[in-house]
Amino acid sequence: MTDRELTYTYYPGCSLKSAAYAYEDSTQVVSKSLGIRLNEIDDWNCCGATEYFSVNQLPAYSLVARNLSLAHSQYGGADVVAPCSACFLNLRKTNDYMRKYKNLNAQVGQALGAGGLSYTPGSVRVRHLLDVVVEDVGFDAVKEKVVKPLEGLKVAPYYGCLIVRPETGYNTEYPTHLDELMTTLGAEVVDFPMKTHCCGGHMTQISEETAYELIRRILKNATDYGAQAIVTLCPMCQLNLDAYQSEVNKMFGTDYHIPVLFFTQLMGIAFGLNEADLGFGAEVVPAGPALATIGHPAEQTRQRPKRRDKNALPMPGSNGADES
Repeated sequence: MTDRELTYTYYPGCSLKSAAYAYEDSTQVVSKSLGIRLNEIDDWNCCGATEYFSVNQLPAYSLVARNLSLAHSQYGGADVVAPCSACFLNLRKTNDYMRKYKNLNAQVGQALGAGGLSYTPGSVRVRHLLDVVVEDVGFDAVKEKVVKPLEGLKVAPYYGCLIVRPETGYNTEYPTHLDELMTTLGAEVVDFPMKTHCCGGHMTQISEETAYELIRRILKNATDYGAQAIVTLCPMCQLNLDAYQSEVNKMFGTDYHIPVLFFTQLMGIAFGLNEADLGFGAEVVPAGPALATIGHPAEQTRQRPKRRDKNALPMPGSNGADES
């Protein structure tokens, strides 16, 4: 990384502005520490999360294309950065599919035109925050920022299934970016086999038995390999693995108590940043015992947003905790 400021267009998505505020908080302070400037898109809208594309594709693509249009009109060709894996996938897929499929491009263009907008596919490049940290900032520059290495902390890097879809450009079989980043921070990486398996997404709202089994498998695998914490880059994965651990324990008679943290939170600790600015305390399973192994003081306590009534519809953009 050079001394110049790295500037990007920022799409936070609904989760980072509600239940996953720890991801948003830590993203902001870590980015500032690394010289990354994030210009948030004005008047952005929900990307449709994980379900909308299965319900009605044209409105779903149009909804995402509106954000791409706003990004380009406000900040030109600057890369669009999304920390949320679902947002990243939807933005990137829409950008690529509009370029590949003329009929889709024409239909989405007509929908945008009805709102006085337009977008030429490929005008901006869509990237995940992890990619920016690894590829643009670089491990050497990250290492220079480390003042409190995570030595002695065993972490299981969990990618989830969204960021490794064929459309994303990530290694679909064996991604390593997050592993290498954690090693750079001084942590001991646990190379557990289920790091790209699905956590169930919103299946918790449809079939608890199915969802809890998927979550149980991931928790068991990380625990079997000796992890003290799971680190992730997806707010949906963090929510499922963290908030539903107690439900999994009730259903299967297990006793998992493994914290699930965002990679930006662990970067912030290694950088010696103020813990109160990194969102610690929002997790359901406390991170304090795991962090104490590396001599980190007890975490601050902040109240996590209350979980929505499970019988209510999972509406993106509300203040409930069940969003992606």
